[in-house]
Amino acid sequence: MAQDWSRYWRSPDRPLEVMHAHFERHVYHRHSHETYSFGVTETGAQSFTCRGSAHTSAAGMIMAFNPEDPHDGHATDALGFTYRMVHIGPELVSGTLTDATGRPTGLPLFTEPVVDDPALAGTLRVLHSALLGEAPSLRRDELLTTTITQLVRRAATRPIHPAGLAGRSARVARQARQLLHDRPLDDLTIDDLARATGASRYTVYRAFHAEYGLPPSDYQRQLRLRTARALIADGVPISEAATTTGFADQSHLTRWFTRYFGLTPGTYRRAVHPAGPGENGDQG
Repeated sequence: MAQDWSRYWRSPDRPLEVMHAHFERHVYHRHSHETYSFGVTETGAQSFTCRGSAHTSAAGMIMAFNPEDPHDGHATDALGFTYRMVHIGPELVSGTLTDATGRPTGLPLFTEPVVDDPALAGTLRVLHSALLGEAPSLRRDELLTTTITQLVRRAATRPIHPAGLAGRSARVARQARQLLHDRPLDDLTIDDLARATGASRYTVYRAFHAEYGLPPSDYQRQLRLRTARALIADGVPISEAATTTGFADQSHLTRWFTRYFGLTPGTYRRAVHPAGPGENGDQG
């Protein structure tokens, strides 16, 4: 019987990451990414919820997530699924589109989380293989430009300028989010968010969830996980990254890191520092 596995690559100088994985038992906790995230299902099928609806990506289909699109994910059946995922920073997408069109352009919006386009899936698969296989830089750049422009041309619908919530609710959500960003490691309470926004606890929760698709507690955990990932990429030991970012210990960080990112902190560290020394107690 096949086992869950994953491979990971991260660009040292651009907001660009890729993962190749097979999951049968792994279940993604609801989360979002700072990047555009595009996946190609190679075998099996993955089921997930996004934007209030259930979706399934079968073999040959594309998953398309905008930045901060909350979603989860799990194998549709016992056979599991294999997929390739490419994470591309918004600034890289914007710069590529500006270069391609010769003028500043708004960020694209992908309204359908699942896209059935075999030709586009093939283009994305070639880019992923080139990045994970360490193709020459020029080849990577060419494929990246081609893939981004084709994704936008064939699957995006309009520039991304979401209006979000109107009036006071939107302001409350933004102020609460700013407090979480300003104090990501503090043990904030809903009362702290209420005082900072001048709203009731219920109003804060409702406005935040409606605007960002996650409750404030999940959003705070996500910020801490992103900070831990950055520390690990900078060479900080995993155990230290765990305590620095508010997790009880390395095991606690490992459990949540895996649920959010699909790989252990140790796997991520080895991908970022492939020639680095081992770390005692590294879990994964």
